[in-house]
Amino acid sequence: MTATQRLRRRAMLLATLGALAPALAGCVSDAETTGSAYPYDYRDRHPIVLARGARILDVFIDTRSGFDERERQDVAAFVEEFRRYGTGTLTAQVPTGTAQAAGTRLALSRIKEAAGGRISVTGYRPADPAVASPIRLSFGRLQAKVGSQCGLWPQDLGVADYEFNQSNQPYWNLGCAMQSNFATQIADPVDLVRGRQQTPPDTARRMYNIDKIRSASDPTTQYKNEGGSVRSAVGQ
Repeated sequence: MTATQRLRRRAMLLATLGALAPALAGCVSDAETTGSAYPYDYRDRHPIVLARGARILDVFIDTRSGFDERERQDVAAFVEEFRRYGTGTLTAQVPTGTAQAAGTRLALSRIKEAAGGRISVTGYRPADPAVASPIRLSFGRLQAKVGSQCGLWPQDLGVADYEFNQSNQPYWNLGCAMQSNFATQIADPVDLVRGRQQTPPDTARRMYNIDKIRSASDPTTQYKNEGGSVRSAVGQ
């Protein structure tokens, strides 16, 4: 083999390796090629964590009855949540120096009644008396929250950050609002950590079904229609 042939073969080998380089690079992880550990999954970028925090309810004052039916239902649900999950003391921050002093006293009396007297009262002076000044109820409890901060935009989604736009990666804030809304709807955050204990079986119902099966009878519940025949068409 002449020197010219050897040089030609080496050039062909280098050209072949150059063509295979992109395909081989596709087998390497993103962290290895770029040195970045950018999480693609929104659950990794914005994980839901369990943390102690304050639960707050603003009760708006009605000058005649203290507060209306909507506020009464919200206060009852809030007090029930405090009894089940709350830690520490239920606190009421009461506005002072407002024109609704009589309604505020009546509302506070009804709140104390709903809480069974288990409440600590403090006062605050509103910055603007013309603005509605509610009674703020609060207590501490274990809550599910997003571990990161929503609303951050470290990358420009326009044309300024060409490298990020060409990387085909999700932008950082994607999924944060959904994770936050999902965490807010969780009644008991411990459900995210482990399942609940099984309730005791209905022994009487179980034995009834077993006896039915042993006697070759149908164990399902038979419902009787006492209102006559059911018509298939709506409105007939």
